Amino acid sequence: MSESESQNLSVKLFAKHRHAKETSTLFGAIQQIDQASYSAFDGDSERSWYRMRRRGQWTWQGVDPVEMEAIFARIAHSDNSRSVDSLLDTVEGYRSGNWNYEWTAVGMQHQKRAQALVDKGEHQAASQQWLQACTYFGIAAYPHLKGDTLALQSETLAYKAFEHAMDKLPFTVKTVETTLDGKSLKGYLYLPRTDATLPVVILSGSLDSLQTDLWRVFVDYFAPADIAVLTLDMPSVGHSSHWHLNEDTSRLHRAMLDKLAEVPWVDHHRVGTMGIRFGANPAVRLAFLEPHRVKASAALGGIVHSLLTNAQMMKKMPPMYLDTLGSRLGRHIPIDTLRTRLQAWSLKNQGLLTGRRTDVPILALSLKGDPVCPESDNKLIATYSRGGKAVTLPNTPLHDGYHRALCETVSWFANIL
Repeated sequence: MSESESQNLSVKLFAKHRHAKETSTLFGAIQQIDQASYSAFDGDSERSWYRMRRRGQWTWQGVDPVEMEAIFARIAHSDNSRSVDSLLDTVEGYRSGNWNYEWTAVGMQHQKRAQALVDKGEHQAASQQWLQACTYFGIAAYPHLKGDTLALQSETLAYKAFEHAMDKLPFTVKTVETTLDGKSLKGYLYLPRTDATLPVVILSGSLDSLQTDLWRVFVDYFAPADIAVLTLDMPSVGHSSHWHLNEDTSRLHRAMLDKLAEVPWVDHHRVGTMGIRFGANPAVRLAFLEPHRVKASAALGGIVHSLLTNAQMMKKMPPMYLDTLGSRLGRHIPIDTLRTRLQAWSLKNQGLLTGRRTDVPILALSLKGDPVCPESDNKLIATYSRGGKAVTLPNTPLHDGYHRALCETVSWFANIL
């Protein structure tokens, strides 16, 4: 895609959305709860912002901290009307101060730089700019709620930018597609090399992120360990948006597990599953349902039981978090009804973390004081896994906690796979 084509796509995507419905109004949790919290996996939740701002994670993904603070400042100081006057990031319509507008604008700057580098033949430098563009477009769409028209446009730009980067990266990325319910399911397979069949880990992030947010997990952690990674969007997000989330949280992952037998670069007898936040739910679930095909599993800050069944814990969740959970069910649901529905997603309520132990060793890892994944959930997972292990790491400093969690996880897979 040329620079002019990229600009034309951007203009075409956003032209009709100057008066788009603002993200915080789509599911309504903002009217029912007012909490401030912090966790290293989720970021800051502040009463003056609807979205949880993931400064640490976004910086780690490659966002320039100075650029990020400048974006926050433009949003905070906007004079344009807001859907909720007390929340800074609820500027209505695609215009200055709107969350999507500001992040997309910077993404387009990186896209422009990428194209200029391609024109000069500097493909590796261009790939980094495409990845930057992809990251900014992904944050523009965050938290990826159903019915958010601006988010949908930004996701389109994010995937386009990622696919541009794929051709120019110093490692190999393949698209893996299969079908489920007659619809296409797509993941990205990252390979440190292609001259041997490698062990592979199926990796998913949280319900409010795209799989393209996970490329650095491969580059910094799995690639040095010579392990391939297959990323997969959670149901109702990104490439998995055709499916709503239900109690069978692992059905998409199971379809990809079936597909891996046909993928020539990986050893389908050495497959691991890994999830961050809600992505841990299907990862652990598969370890119980497919013990002969999954060799190891890991859950980072996993949502497997307590949050899904404890009304007091849910009351402490920030509005954005609750809206995201409601969105994954595909329709507007009152908070009290949502609490009832979520109980079916508990792996303990499903009988998996109560009965026979799985032979798959599972690492259950979280950071101290995690408001979403208490130590009791980690111990529950480890108890019902032969060779399972529960680990709680210090949560400060932020980068150290996140880094140690990923180092421990990769070491786990390297020893078993």
